[in-house]
Amino acid sequence: MKINWFPGHMKKALDEIKGKLKNIDVVIYVLDSRAPISSINPSLSKLSQDKPILYIFNKIDMADEERVKVLAPSIKKENSDYMLLNSTSKGQGQIIKKKLQVLSKEKIEKMKAKGIKAVIRAMVVGVPNSGKSTLVNNLCGKAKALTGNKAGVTKSTQWVAIGDNIELCDTPGTLYPNLGNQDVAKKLYFIGSVKDEVVGDEVEFANELLMLLNDKYPLLLKNRYGDDISLDAIARKRSYIRSGNEVDIERTAYAVIDDFRKGRIGKITLD
Repeated sequence: MKINWFPGHMKKALDEIKGKLKNIDVVIYVLDSRAPISSINPSLSKLSQDKPILYIFNKIDMADEERVKVLAPSIKKENSDYMLLNSTSKGQGQIIKKKLQVLSKEKIEKMKAKGIKAVIRAMVVGVPNSGKSTLVNNLCGKAKALTGNKAGVTKSTQWVAIGDNIELCDTPGTLYPNLGNQDVAKKLYFIGSVKDEVVGDEVEFANELLMLLNDKYPLLLKNRYGDDISLDAIARKRSYIRSGNEVDIERTAYAVIDDFRKGRIGKITLD
């Protein structure tokens, strides 16, 4: 089954982002550390390529940190920087603000020469469910942006101030207009960037997730499910049985995907 999801609000969001970028000083690009390379949206990258970028490898507490540390430098370019963090943890705000100031140094110095204190305008972008709004709320010190542990919560852009000289524009999560690379699309589904309703067949994708994890993290998978990692065996081990001794394979498939998303299998990075 092919995955493709690009609802109208995403097209609208990309158009809004394109229109606002001319007044933006720096882009905060939030990536999900469980699939950071797959979290890079070519459409967003194309729009923001001439701006300084701070890449945030978010949800590092749920990911394979050593693997992310290998991947992170590969996306860093001139006039960009990156951080590994968990946006739900406190104490990251000052570090982020300092990095934004460094990336906006040219504007700050230019305005200082005119005797004006520069206001840094930053835009937060990323795929759905990457933790953008949670990061914004953390930087603000209180809940100003709508959040939720599912794709598509933020529907429109919204401005918030963090301190007296930094303004943030929180944007809706956006995917590619065409998810042509299905390996990427599947990883985005596994991390919750694609709505479950769009995919429908959890069984097919749960089997693919198990195969992927067995290839990359076999010990974690064995520790969670035992030697037999088939959906049938997992269902019987958990007593997901219907009348007639028939396994509830759909319930099991959803449980496996949920186990990965909630970090119950372990700290994993799919890329």
